[in-house]
Amino acid sequence: MQSDQGAVYTSYHYQQAVKAKGITMSMSHKGTPADNAPIESFHSVLKSETFYLDNLNSITTAIVEQTVKDYINYYNNNRIQTKRN
Repeated sequence: MQSDQGAVYTSYHYQQAVKAKGITMSMSHKGTPADNAPIESFHSVLKSETFYLDNLNSITTAIVEQTVKDYINYYNNNRIQTKRN
């Protein structure tokens, strides 16, 4: 069951801040948590195969950014994807 109702993301002030930065929000309607499942799954795998596996606890923003960039490249180009044959 999806418990996050997105109160922060649906607030007027948050939406205005996002719009001011030129970011397009992508949100489904309330009650459709399946729309979020693929990215939630990816985040879980990302954390399990990088930060938790390497025991990365006290790190900088730059390290996080580089770790995520490197992992996305690995995930898209080298990691075996049995679901995608």
